[in-house]
Amino acid sequence: MKISVELTLTPLQDEYEPAIINFIKKLRASGLTVLENPLSTQVYGEYDKVMEVLNKEMKTALESVERGLLYIKIVKSDRSEYAADF
Repeated sequence: MKISVELTLTPLQDEYEPAIINFIKKLRASGLTVLENPLSTQVYGEYDKVMEVLNKEMKTALESVERGLLYIKIVKSDRSEYAADF
């Protein structure tokens, strides 16, 4: 089953950028389709593979910050080719 996941990591600390950058770099290195925009990162692929990667990398990202939020949305379909038609 293909899924699309939207993630937003929000470290609640002054030095927040390194944690976000490292999280995105780890996702990019996973072999999954990863797209970023200024507000979130999207990951696309087979459910089991995506969740395996996210399980590991979300834990690592949260352990790397003193306090933080990680928002996640999961859609049951591959939306990586979505283009607005308006």
